[in-house]
Amino acid sequence: MTDVNTRIETEIKSQDVVVFMKGTPQFPMCGFSGQVTQILNYLGVPFKGVNVLEDMEIREGIKAYSKWPTIPQIYVKGEFVGGCDIAREMFQSGELQQLLTENGIATSTAAA
Repeated sequence: MTDVNTRIETEIKSQDVVVFMKGTPQFPMCGFSGQVTQILNYLGVPFKGVNVLEDMEIREGIKAYSKWPTIPQIYVKGEFVGGCDIAREMFQSGELQQLLTENGIATSTAAA
C-alpha cells in the first residue's frame, strides 16, 4: 500500500462519516461539495471534511483508492457510499437515513 493510501485510510477511519470534498464543511468550494454538506447538516450528522484542494496527493489518491472519478466522496464507517448524485438520490429516497441508522449514526428527528 502506498503512503497516500495509508493517509486516506487514516482519514476514513478517523470518524464515522468522512467526506473528501473541495473546501471545508464551513466553506465548501464547489456546488457538489456544498450539496453534500447541506444534506448531512440537515440530517444533523457530524462529519469530517477532508479538503482535497489543500493536498494534490490526496485529491488524486482518493480517486484511485475508491475507483470513483469525482469529488466529493462520502464514507460511512469506512465504507465508500458514493458522490453527490448518489448521496442526493439516497437522501431523497430515505436510503441515506436508513444506511446511517443501520450503522449506528443518529440523524435528527426533523429529518426522519
